[in-house]
Amino acid sequence: MSVLQGFYAELQEQRWDDHRFYHHSRINQSLHLVSALSFLFSYVMLFTSPAVAALVGWLFSMMTRQAGHFFFEPKGFDAANQVTHEYKEQVKVGYNLRRKVVLLAVWALLTAALFADATLFGLFPVPADAAGFLDNLAKTWIGLGVGAVLFRTVQLFFLRDAKTGLVWFTKILTDPFHDVALYYKAPLHVLRGDLYDEIVSSATPEPHRA
Repeated sequence: MSVLQGFYAELQEQRWDDHRFYHHSRINQSLHLVSALSFLFSYVMLFTSPAVAALVGWLFSMMTRQAGHFFFEPKGFDAANQVTHEYKEQVKVGYNLRRKVVLLAVWALLTAALFADATLFGLFPVPADAAGFLDNLAKTWIGLGVGAVLFRTVQLFFLRDAKTGLVWFTKILTDPFHDVALYYKAPLHVLRGDLYDEIVSSATPEPHRA
C-alpha cells in the first residue's frame, strides 16, 4: 500500500468511526447538515468578509453542530457497536465532549474579555466604531478556531503519530463537504419519524448511507 493509499484509508476509517460512534440521531445528522452548509458559506466569506465568516462559523455552524451532540445524540450503551459512551470518549481522535466543553469555555471567556477590553488587552488596535469591534471579534474567533485545530493536530503527533494528526487535520477541514454528502437525506428521515439511524457495526471503514 502506497503512502497516499494508507493516508486515504485512515481518513476513511476516522470518518467511519466518527459516524458510527457519534451520529446515530437523525436530528443530530440534520443539524450537522445545516452546520456543514453554513460552514461552507463561512469558507467562502472568509476571503471577502472575515467578520461574517466568524459570526456564522461560531454562532451558527458551531452551535448547531454541538447542539446535536450534546442534546440529541444517545449517550447510553451502543448496542450496534457493543461499546459504552465512556469508551467512545476515550478513543475519540479529535475533540470529544469533554474537550469540546473546554473549547467552548475558552471561546466564551475570550469573547467576554474582548467585550471588557475591545483591544483584548493590547493585542488589537482600539476600534473606532462597531465595524472595528467586529473585526477584532472576527480575528479572535478565527484565531481560536485555527489554534484549536492546530493544537489538537500537533498533540496527536505526540499521542499517536504524525500521520494520525495529519489525517485528522484533513478530516476536520473536509468535514463540511463530507457531511453534506452523507447527511443530505437526514431531514427527510426526521419528517417521517425515523429518528435513529440503524447503523450496523462493520470492520470496513466505508460511510454508511441510508
